[in-house]
Amino acid sequence: MRRKTGYYLDLILVLTQKEIKVRYKSSFLGYIWSIANPLAYAFVFFIAFKVIMKFSVDNYVLFLISGLFPWQWISNSLNTGAGVYIGNSYLIKKLAFPREFLPLAVVLNDAFHFVVSIPVIILFLFIYHKYPALNWIYGIPLLLIPTFFLSYGLALAASSINLFFRDLQNLIGIVTAFLFYMTPILYPVTTLPAKFRHLMILNPFAPIIISWRELFLKGTFSFHYFLISLIVSVIIFIIGYAVHYRLRDRFAEVV
Repeated sequence: MRRKTGYYLDLILVLTQKEIKVRYKSSFLGYIWSIANPLAYAFVFFIAFKVIMKFSVDNYVLFLISGLFPWQWISNSLNTGAGVYIGNSYLIKKLAFPREFLPLAVVLNDAFHFVVSIPVIILFLFIYHKYPALNWIYGIPLLLIPTFFLSYGLALAASSINLFFRDLQNLIGIVTAFLFYMTPILYPVTTLPAKFRHLMILNPFAPIIISWRELFLKGTFSFHYFLISLIVSVIIFIIGYAVHYRLRDRFAEVV
């Protein structure tokens, strides 16, 4: 049993390393590209909302990146994970191993890049004369849990269904873009009418993004949002794994 567990852990590590190497293959700037994308978006949204539209949010660049970095983890895991079985069809056909390790490697890859992007957030905190809080010591590890389960559950469901309905990957891109603007990334929740704020809970991404932002900007850890995020993410993970479990025996037939 221990040998099998060790084998699985080594396999997950190898698959994750492969995802990281593929991401940086023939890339001169390497890690820089991991943070360049959300920073570029932050710059564009700053010009559009703060400079042109005079959006009244303090430290708006810091506000943006504190939401964009965790969003990038979730959205990348979903969009990349949707095509992971198709992209690794040669492994599915030739090797016998737990198929769920492939989307897991994608999610761990994006989790790794999120963690190594946190120093960029710290840099911007210093620029705005703010500092990391002691709550980060336990807040970051705790928030990694629901973010991981949400990303993995979505990736499991999307990758499994996409094998049978190849148009799903294109649809996911549209839905992700829609949910981006429905999630409080560009704006604080307080800008919404009070009677509609409770509906934000229906968006599975919202509690997690709010939790990360409050931790990064205010140094506060909201157990209320954390519990909501944890419950929602575990439910989505269970659904995603159930979909994967139901379809996995047919993967080799359609890949």
